Amino acid sequence: MPESSSGRQVAIAPPEVDRVAASRAAVAARRARAEVKGAVADGTRSPLDVLRVAMEEPEGVEGRLRVTEFLGSIPAIGRTKTERIMDELAISPSKRLGGLGRLQRRRLRQYTAEWVAAHGGTGDRLVVLAGPTAVGKGTVAAHIRANHPDIRLSVSATTRAPRPGEVEGQHYYFVDDEAFDRMIAEGELLEWATVHNSHRYGTPRGPVEAAIARGEGVLLEIDIQGARSVRRAMPEATLVFLLPPSWDELVRRLVGRGTETPAEQQRRLETAKVELAAVDEFDHEVVNREVGDAAQKVVDLMRPRRGRPRRPVP
Repeated sequence: MPESSSGRQVAIAPPEVDRVAASRAAVAARRARAEVKGAVADGTRSPLDVLRVAMEEPEGVEGRLRVTEFLGSIPAIGRTKTERIMDELAISPSKRLGGLGRLQRRRLRQYTAEWVAAHGGTGDRLVVLAGPTAVGKGTVAAHIRANHPDIRLSVSATTRAPRPGEVEGQHYYFVDDEAFDRMIAEGELLEWATVHNSHRYGTPRGPVEAAIARGEGVLLEIDIQGARSVRRAMPEATLVFLLPPSWDELVRRLVGRGTETPAEQQRRLETAKVELAAVDEFDHEVVNREVGDAAQKVVDLMRPRRGRPRRPVP
């Protein structure tokens, strides 16, 4: 700060053009936030989608919304209820969506997901199970298929070759690259991704949407990239991250199944380190120590939310 001839510091006001620009920017920001709140209030935008964008872009319009503004825009949640919710979720009234910590994000999303489920969203009817390579997603999903016939498992399409024991139409739809390209072009996939820099996997959209429309529970067992895509397409989906008991156990399982070459095993382990860091993006964590126990915890998350604690599954 410059000094006057007497040695005193003198504040210099910003040029008029700067003040005008700042004022216009502030007005535009308030208008943009008001549009987001209005879209939630009139039902043209899911509050879960607003939360998703806020977490992806903390400094964007959604991320700059105060949590109180966000909750207040949801139909049937007034000022009194907002204050109670903020206290229950241990979130300060000054917090913005983009500035929430890990646990606060989870608490707020789970509360919001309950509201969506109670007002016609897919809620618990769509659960995504994902996790690092070799964690046992397929084994857990197979256990659910065998023991919980009321839950429909989505069958993915893939360009990789079948592994020993895999059945067409039960484990995967095995297609070539040309057929997969056609499915993408015609919008037949809810999500798709290239996994481990090699083969492509995708979830056919039609069967999932039809099952949800019938009121059935649907479980998607997919990779982490796919889980992110599903959240963008259906933000009310519940995302469950399957964890190994330890890193050493993950390595043992990958090497022990003997379906990859040593070079492929090393590549998948490097990928797994990155995949494990994505756990904070998910709503719940389930540790796969024993298949039956892990499967039951996933199934429990597909039951009605009423009375269920708002915290990750241990």
